[in-house]
Amino acid sequence: MKTLKEVKVGQTVKVVKLHGEGAVKRRIMDMGITKGVEIYVRKVAPLGDPVEITVRGYELSLRKNDAEMVEVE
Repeated sequence: MKTLKEVKVGQTVKVVKLHGEGAVKRRIMDMGITKGVEIYVRKVAPLGDPVEITVRGYELSLRKNDAEMVEVE
């Protein structure tokens, strides 16, 4: 299993599954990160947190903890 946290800068991946539950999972889905959507990893901060991604045509920053909940391929 590979998570969004492990993806290298410049790679595009596809969301396979969202882990986590309740409010946190809902918040990730509200940001447009849903099964089947493509995510491009733009930048990672020097200490690895946050990760800047492009999803559905807009830029978004995700904390490492949230990125770990997004399973990708």
